[in-house]
This record gives sequence, structure tokens and C-alpha cells, in this order.
Amino acid sequence: MKIPEKPPSWMKSFQKMPPQSFELFATEKGRSLLRKIDDEYLHWEKIKYKSVSGVIEPHHLWAFVKASRMQKRRVLPMLSTTKKAFTYGLPDSVQRELHLVDRFAGGQIGLETPGLSPDARDRFLVSSLMEEAIASSQIEGAATTRLIAKEMLRSGRKPRNRAERMILNNYRTIQRIKSFVERDLSIDLLHELQESMAEGTLDDPECLGRFRLKSEDIHVVDVEDGKSLHIPPPSRELEKRMEAMCDFANRDEAAAFIHPVVKAIVLHFWLAYNHPYVDGNGRTARALFYWYAMKKGYWLMEFLSISRIIMKSRNQYYRSFLYAESDDFDVTYFIVYHLKALNLALEELRRYLDRKQREYRESVTILRGWSGLNYRQQALLRHALNNPFAIYTFKSHMNSHNVAYATARSDLLDLADRGLLVENKVGRQFQFLVHGDLSEKITKGEL
Repeated sequence: MKIPEKPPSWMKSFQKMPPQSFELFATEKGRSLLRKIDDEYLHWEKIKYKSVSGVIEPHHLWAFVKASRMQKRRVLPMLSTTKKAFTYGLPDSVQRELHLVDRFAGGQIGLETPGLSPDARDRFLVSSLMEEAIASSQIEGAATTRLIAKEMLRSGRKPRNRAERMILNNYRTIQRIKSFVERDLSIDLLHELQESMAEGTLDDPECLGRFRLKSEDIHVVDVEDGKSLHIPPPSRELEKRMEAMCDFANRDEAAAFIHPVVKAIVLHFWLAYNHPYVDGNGRTARALFYWYAMKKGYWLMEFLSISRIIMKSRNQYYRSFLYAESDDFDVTYFIVYHLKALNLALEELRRYLDRKQREYRESVTILRGWSGLNYRQQALLRHALNNPFAIYTFKSHMNSHNVAYATARSDLLDLADRGLLVENKVGRQFQFLVHGDLSEKITKGEL
């Protein structure tokens, strides 16, 4: 990955700006250009290709943009490796995205979908947790497919390699996060999260649950070309830096209010920038974001797979870190990217709930001849109709719906008794196959 070009000194350019450049921004054309740049929060890397022919050069445009941003910036208690403070701003685009998050991540979706049963919501939660665990691990290099990873999580089988172990660890850690929300952030909690994420995946197990040592100081490199992208702070500073991050997370000052979602994103950035662990930093940073957002009442966060969105735009994700570091330590680049990813994940959730409502209504119609089927059984039958060679077990049904073993056993045995599934025993395990005439049986409503 190419490291972004360091922006020119905006102050020097501002001092030498010709009068006609100032006059431009008094026109609608000039104001419109500034709004677009501010909306997308463009870096010098993009602005250097923009100009208004004969009126303003790119470096003068950059100077005007930076002067405007500096007036609105807020200082964070987070320091760079050169001991300069990180800052952030709240352009209109950020405030719009925050408004959308506030509207949809605090419970409104649940209220607007009365046709969706609690069982359906639980099913989505489990599926979403799986998606987040898989994608978050793949971002960090876990080389496996979603299909194989989901099969492992649903069946409950042991992981076969490091990639699968990363995914299983991620899945279990995300499930635990909800139980941590009553706790303040501490060094011990950070160590718990990292140990849960990295257990069984490190070359040296002694690196679990502790910050890296002097002999373990690392560079963040591009996995494709090996180029160094970021040099984190030295190990001797980590304790103090992480204590400052914990203090920032635990302190809510009325005089210096930070929107909770912005604060959660800053915590994600803070841990990733400092890279305090030998491994598992990215996964721990994303878990920290979820923890803080849920702690502040954004309960729908547990239903979202933000990492799946990040997977589709990994270069933009990494670039937002690099932009922040190259441009006066401005975290706004990362906030803008993260909020877009968050709202895309929320949009996926809305589409999912709409689809589930339609499926629910269809299942009521199609399966009306089958009395006494619960939502889990209906969901399995819909899956079976689309996957005629699927194999179901008590363990896979239990994991897919987050129910007790006895409930899963009762569901599958009942479907077998009705003739909708075929019971088969392989060794000591019971398997259930799709009946060859399942579609016809359901359509006719035969008992």
C-alpha cells in the first residue's frame, strides 16, 4: 500500500495566498467546492488534483480547507509517538451519520418490526455474531471461507487450524462482551479481551494477556509488499498510554461532551494506533468499539457486523489510519470512514428485518397446514427447501438458534416424527437429512 503524501505546510501557503483566492470563497462556486471537500473530508492526496483554473492552485485550496478545519477541531487526550495531540472535527457529514445512528441503533428498528418474533431476532443475533467473528478475523489474515467457518461454528466442531481458531475465539469473545458492559475500562479488561481473542493462535503463549515487551516492539506492515506503514509507540510507554485511554473511556465530562459513538470510534483508533499487543490488536480494537457503544445504550450494535463492511473496503479502512497520522494527527478521517461503515451495517440490518417479515408472512401461509411448528422449525424448513442436501444435528440447531440442547433435540425429533426430516445415526451422533419430497409435503400440507 502506498503511504499517503505528507501535505504541504498550510500556514505558509495561507500567508502567500493571492487576493483572488480569498474572493473565490465569497462566491457560491467557492462555497460549494468547500462543502464537497468538507462533506467527503478529503485528504491532500485528493485535493492536490483539484483547482479552479486561473483562480486558485491546489496548495492554496488546501490552505483554506485546513484553516477552516483548524477552527473547528477538538483536542483529544491521546498523543502521537512524537508527543503531539490527536484532534478531531465534526463536519456536517459526520453529524448526519451520527443522526442516522441515533435514530436506528437505539431500538427503533425493533419497534418498527412487529411481525418479527423474538426467535427470529435471536436467530439474526447468532448469525450476525458469526459474520462479525469471521470478517474481523479475516481482516487480520485468517485464511478460510465463510462457508467453512460457519459450518465450524454451527456444528460445534473443534477448529482445525490457526485461522479457524481465530474465528472461534472472536465469536466467543463477542458473545462475552455484553457481560462486560457494567465494568469500567481497565488494563485488566483489555488483557481479558486480547487473551480471549488470541488464545491458541500465538507462536508464544506467554504473550497472551499482557502488553508487548521491549524485545517485542513491532512495525505494522503491509501484508502484500511488506512495507512498513506504522511504527507504534515503544513498549516502555504502553502502560501509561493505555491508562490514559482507560481514563478517557471512563470519564464523562459535561463541559467536554463527546458523542458516545464518536468516543467508541476514537477508542478503536486509540488502541489500534498504540498496538499494545504482540497480536490481536485489530480484533481487540473492534471489540472495544462494540463494548463502549453497548455500554452507552446502543444495544443494536450486538446485531451488526461492521467488520463485514470493512472487509469490502479494507484499503479505505487502512488508509483512514494513514491519513490521520499524515495530516496533523486528525482522527476525523477515521471517524468519517467508521461512521459510513456503521450506517451501511445498519442498512443491512434494516433490509434483513424487512426480508424476515416477508418470510415470516410467507411461512405462515405456506406452512399453515402444519400445526404446532415453532419459528425455529419453520426457519429450518425454509433453509431445507433451499438446501436439499443439508445435514442438521442437535448441536448445529442449538448453535444456530442459541437454544438449549433439550430444545434443539425436541425440535428436530418432532420434524422427523412429522416426516419432514429423515433421522440417521452416524456413530454416536444423530443426523437429520432433508426429506426428498419436502417441498411437496409442505405445499400439500400433509401430516
